[in-house]
Amino acid sequence: MDDAAADVLVLGIGNVLWADEGFGVRAVEALYDAYEVPPGVLLADGGTQGLNLLEPVVAARRVLVFDAIDFGLAPGALRVLRDREVPAWAGSKMSLHQQSFHELLAIADLQGRFPPVLTLIGVQPERLADFGGSLSDVVRAQLAPAVAAAVEELAAWGHAPRARSAPPAERLNAAALELDAYEAGRPAEEVAWRVGDARFLNIRHALLAKENG
Repeated sequence: MDDAAADVLVLGIGNVLWADEGFGVRAVEALYDAYEVPPGVLLADGGTQGLNLLEPVVAARRVLVFDAIDFGLAPGALRVLRDREVPAWAGSKMSLHQQSFHELLAIADLQGRFPPVLTLIGVQPERLADFGGSLSDVVRAQLAPAVAAAVEELAAWGHAPRARSAPPAERLNAAALELDAYEAGRPAEEVAWRVGDARFLNIRHALLAKENG
């Protein structure tokens, strides 16, 4: 990520390797593909960088985050949280990586640098334990509404994006990480183990069997 401070930072957080965990990254990509943003607005794939995002986050005057969050709602439910509605301290992890972002906000708060304006656009995941998986249908369907919510938020901040008349000349991410390319290179379920490392699972199963007699 560029170290230069942005007036507005738009982050997509998540891990595209774990199905709906990739929602945040796919959402910021969709926003980038469909809209041009004005100067002072930076769109970035925050991935799973965690605390490495601290300085870019606290340096921005306004921060908008896309993420997959376990709200305990129906899969695909979309929620928008603002400012202190976004928890800086969490008793449990809301997603596979979210605790790190909570820690980031907690550190920023302790330093007196909590983002003055913060918006989280989150979706309730349906499927996470699918290594190499793509977004579930109900979560993928929320990409367009999430982008629309972000455009509305940015416009309210005085940074209205403009719809592109043609695809961008440059990509937000490496070509191999783009959704279509990623899908095309994904092995079929019958030839790829998508839940975890089978060696680890076999060891774990043996230990449990020994414990249970």
